[in-house]
Amino acid sequence: MSLAACGNEEERPGEVDSFSGIGDNEVISVLGTEPFWSMEIKQGTLLYTTPQNLEGEVATVSRFAGNNGLGFAGELMEQPLAVAITPGKCSDTMSDRTYPFTATVTVGGEQRNGCAYTDQQPFEGDAAP
Repeated sequence: MSLAACGNEEERPGEVDSFSGIGDNEVISVLGTEPFWSMEIKQGTLLYTTPQNLEGEVATVSRFAGNNGLGFAGELMEQPLAVAITPGKCSDTMSDRTYPFTATVTVGGEQRNGCAYTDQQPFEGDAAP
């Protein structure tokens, strides 16, 4: 007697493709208000700026794709850093811009929420608020 497996190994129940909505070479801009902050993520490097630190802090980050978004992990100012970017319309509430992605940033234990766009997927609205 022999038993054969049913189905195709490539078809696994519950398996979902990883998020591919932002290309590896796209430059990602992330921003938030109250307090004001921004990030630029480009090929494994993150630059974090605030009005108090315009030169910014640089961090090396690793990129990973989930099933509904993109994540980055590293260390910023000697604190654990996590950035999650997911597709969805986002408003910064300070301008008439609409961004194509939402962002959640955690540095240490502090969480900040914001919006994101890329050099290939820009925001809609005025170029300067």
